[in-house]
Formats: sequence, C-alpha cells, structure tokens
Amino acid sequence: SFQRVKTWKTSHDPDYAAKKARVEHLYAIADGEVIPEQGDPEVIFCMDEFGPLNLQPHPGRQWAERGGTGKDPDRGPRPRRRATYTRPHGIRHLFAAYDLAKDQLYGHVKKTNNRSKFLEFCRYLRLLHPMDVRIAIICDNYSPHLTTKRCQRVGTWAAANNVEIAYTPTNSSWLNRIEAQFTALRYFALDGTDHPSHKAQGSMIRRYIIWRNKHAADERLREVVTRANIA
Repeated sequence: SFQRVKTWKTSHDPDYAAKKARVEHLYAIADGEVIPEQGDPEVIFCMDEFGPLNLQPHPGRQWAERGGTGKDPDRGPRPRRRATYTRPHGIRHLFAAYDLAKDQLYGHVKKTNNRSKFLEFCRYLRLLHPMDVRIAIICDNYSPHLTTKRCQRVGTWAAANNVEIAYTPTNSSWLNRIEAQFTALRYFALDGTDHPSHKAQGSMIRRYIIWRNKHAADERLREVVTRANIA
C-alpha cells in the first residue's frame, strides 16, 4: 500500500540540518525537556510577520449576534458584505511574537515591513525581560531578518543585547510555532469580517491578542491551534 507523506526541499539550503537541529533544541529548552547549557537562552520567542493586511471582505464564518428566533428584536439586520473593486487604502503588516514559556502572544501593526521595523519589534521583545536574561528569537530567513554584507544591523544589535537570532531552514515555515497562532488569529479575528478602515482592523487584532492572552487555556482556541500544528 502507498501513503502520501510530506517532503521538504533542502537542496538549496546547505545549513538545513544545522538550522533545524538548533530550532528543535530551543523548543526542547522551552518545553523543559533539556536543561539550558551555558550560552543557551532562557526565553524563546517565535516571531514572524502576518499579512499583508488588506481592507477587503474575508470569507469564512464570523462571530455575530444570534439570528432567527433567538434574535434581539431591537437589533437591525446584519450589513451585507460589500464588493471591493479597488483598494486605495494600502496595506498593513502585523509583527508578532509568541513566548513559548508564558504562552503569550505579542503583536504590533505597522505600515511597512522592512529591516528597521523588524529591529524595532525585536527591541520591544528585548524590553520584556532584563538584559542579563538571554533570549532567542526564532524567525524565517526573510531578507529583513538577516545580517548581510551591506547591512550588519541585525547581527550587531543581537550581539550587543544578549539575543540569539535562530533561523528556520528554507521552505520550513511549518517549523515556526507561531504559524499555528496565526491560524487561530485568522479564525477568531478575521474570518467573515469586512473592516472599513485599517484602524478598525488593527483594533480587532489587538483586542483578539488581549483576549487570547487572558484565555490561553480556552478549549476552542486550543482546538484550533492543535489542529493547525498537526496539519
């Protein structure tokens, strides 16, 4: 008999095995499976960008007031989803990080996605813990996350601030645990919505993050996250 299995491209990433092993070791530290060695971080964040965030109707189910016989008689009809042929309002990007030990999600909505904004968000994560606590930030190898010959800012900042930047291998976004958190964010905050402005959309995302951090053990949330991790 035959079985369909996932395969991952590794040919164009010579450091695939080393990167994957390092990320898995950091996860083992966060899960309490291994004791951190000297030089290992004590706090591990999974970080990525979510977006681009457009102002357009999002398909899917949504959280709404009950209709039918259970409808509030004083409530008017639900507004219909609009058609959007032009989108003149630009896009936004959500910079987000997931603290594995605290099971907490952090996020900032930005107008642009570049190395300066990435470092700005990393500085915010650094401020969440004392400087003598070494932290690790797991992210993909998207170009704004990297130290390059032309721009050394990421590596210089990390070395000066007791931070390790750990990169997932090429074509291995599934290895970053924040991806399951993005699935939950899309399910609870964006599916079935049609926000009139970026301010309204950003407010919805921020309110979801607050709710999610206060209800990290919610059964519906855990179900969505678990299903995304298995997939």
